[in-house]
Amino acid sequence: MRAEADEVDEAIVGELRLMDPNVRTSLGLARQLLDPEFVEVGASGRRWSYEQMLAELPEMSGNSEEGPRYEPSDMSGVVLAPGLVHLTYETTIDGRRARRSSLWRKRSEESGWRMYYHQATPVPPEAE
Repeated sequence: MRAEADEVDEAIVGELRLMDPNVRTSLGLARQLLDPEFVEVGASGRRWSYEQMLAELPEMSGNSEEGPRYEPSDMSGVVLAPGLVHLTYETTIDGRRARRSSLWRKRSEESGWRMYYHQATPVPPEAE
């Protein structure tokens, strides 16, 4: 059971690193955390590929120490299979809330944990 908790903890560390402006603006650091087969369905409904995300991540919200930053809450995870973790949580940035879901996978010790899939769903202001 401790090994599963360690896997969840490692995925959470990666998720939080991807919210760090220093990582968001560094192609090299972001590349270490995104799986080459990465796909995202953003809160806008747009589908992002690995290449598209790496190209546009430095210009997206949350990329500045001075500007609005992602504020995560209620992050939890579960191991779906060895080397595959599902995280769920909520974020607020600049007054906008989103519920988020990520799949993290570890293919080898060398590659480490990488985000394989991410989806964000906007939370309307009237929702609890």
